[in-house]
Amino acid sequence: MKRFTGVLLLILVTSFAGIACAQEEGLRLAPAPVNRLDDESLQRGARNFVNYCLTCHSAQYMRYNRLTDLGLTEAQITDNLMFATEKIGKTWFGNSPPDLTVEARIRGRDWLYNYLLGFYRDEKTPSGWNNLVFPNVAMPNVLWQLSGESKLVSTEYEDHEKATAAAIAVKGLSMVEPLKDHKYAMLRVAPDVPGTMTRTEYETFVTDLVNYMDYMAEPVRNARIHLGIVVLLFLGVLFAFAYALKREYWKDLHS
Repeated sequence: MKRFTGVLLLILVTSFAGIACAQEEGLRLAPAPVNRLDDESLQRGARNFVNYCLTCHSAQYMRYNRLTDLGLTEAQITDNLMFATEKIGKTWFGNSPPDLTVEARIRGRDWLYNYLLGFYRDEKTPSGWNNLVFPNVAMPNVLWQLSGESKLVSTEYEDHEKATAAAIAVKGLSMVEPLKDHKYAMLRVAPDVPGTMTRTEYETFVTDLVNYMDYMAEPVRNARIHLGIVVLLFLGVLFAFAYALKREYWKDLHS
């Protein structure tokens, strides 16, 4: 029992240490505005995933017949969502792209959302791109024609509090990092060269893509959510009857 308690404490300490390190890095993620119960968003996300992700990545643990749960027919899945499998296998500067089937469970949907919005031009890297969420990532910005090119904006502040306040005011992806002489910089990604989509359109595109990746990582979760809603509605109706019975019962006792 003591050994088990010690292991549990070690896990908790390690977890809190990881959280503390993440906070010390000063990375602030915008919440991903996804809704995995939105079938239309998931259908668009599946289309985006096949058109822009499967050319390099794989999703070998995803069963495509699960897409019928989103209102797609088997013919639509075969004709529109399974044509890119022969193109899998590219590398990014010696690194093989990871399988994306459960990436949302590993990274989290907020991380993925901000990662796809966090690319900026950086001529110092081999690919010519960098990422605020994943510095020096090997993956180039494959969606730059849609999003356009962004640049990294760094603003210097005298202390950590002012830099943090500026990061909060951004209301989006930002990072606070220490500089020399006890000063701090607030980093953010700003649009520079426009793409084929407006900023709002591209954010919607990324939202749909991340929504699908979140669904793909755990399709059965949607069934659990629907079941949970039904159970809560049933409990609500049951509570109403139980409360009415209680009032009627105590009314007879006090009469």
